[in-house]
Amino acid sequence: MDLIFIITILIVIGALAFDFINGFHDTANAIATSVSTKALKPRHAIILAAVMNFVGAMTFTGVAKTITKDIVDPFTLQNGSLVILAALIAAIFWNLLTWYYGIPSSSSHAIIGSIAGAAIAAAGFSALNYQGFLKILQALIFSPLIAFAAGFIVYSIFKIVFKNNNLTKTNRNFRLFQIFTAALQSYTHGTNDAQKAMGIITMALIANNYVTSNDIPFWVQFSCALAMGLGTSVGGWKIIKTVGGKIMKIRPINGVAADLTGAMIIFGATYIHLPVSTTHVISSSILGVGSAHRLKGVKWGTAQRMLITWVITLPISATLAGIVYLILNAIF
Repeated sequence: MDLIFIITILIVIGALAFDFINGFHDTANAIATSVSTKALKPRHAIILAAVMNFVGAMTFTGVAKTITKDIVDPFTLQNGSLVILAALIAAIFWNLLTWYYGIPSSSSHAIIGSIAGAAIAAAGFSALNYQGFLKILQALIFSPLIAFAAGFIVYSIFKIVFKNNNLTKTNRNFRLFQIFTAALQSYTHGTNDAQKAMGIITMALIANNYVTSNDIPFWVQFSCALAMGLGTSVGGWKIIKTVGGKIMKIRPINGVAADLTGAMIIFGATYIHLPVSTTHVISSSILGVGSAHRLKGVKWGTAQRMLITWVITLPISATLAGIVYLILNAIF
């Protein structure tokens, strides 16, 4: 059994582990609002999120192709196997560290930064596909800002439309509607986040000459969708607590506005084949809704901590991946 084959197997296992961790790390994104308003019991919410994440992951592959080809060129990547393995190790480490401390960091930032950092360590800055990489960075930076603005607008519209309605009845109706919005948000989460691992595995298959195009093999799509669904079923209670309660006190009408906004932005990105941070999109949607509801009701200290994590994840994960690559290169 040759070394390339062994490393490829390790990459597949690592990518599926990343997808599994991404599932329980990001479960909160889709269901935190519905759990915090008691629209869904936690167990039911997690089952719903797991199923819809799986369905979403089986629906599209455009984001996976972007990951495969737009950060680096897998057909010419120097020491491609070690670069990808180093990126996975660094991204998984950062995901677990932030999960442990209950910080809603971005798995997308972590893996994209890690791929870039490992590639730079292997072949210098010329290894990056700057046109594609900058396009991805723009999506990561602007999507939370758009989500904040959209959340503010959506909730402002809700306030006007429902201002004369009975509060108790309105909350009851929106609590029921939250079941649908939680499902929708879980579905869109699967359409974007699960594809990142698909792209990584396909990148490794290309780099090691097992496939000759960036089309995503069905077994890769299915195994990543399953890993994401299983990871989601484990749940991420620390982050559910942060997203669901430490940003603002969420009521059913707030939750529906935030869920619809987050789903709309994530699915829009998936449709144009761009990876975004579902964590930051959904958190920003909640911040936008909270700002429209009552500025003083938003816990800006939590928002500040999330913003810091948003800024530091890319450079930290890139640095970690570069260090891991140098260690792996010395070993192999």
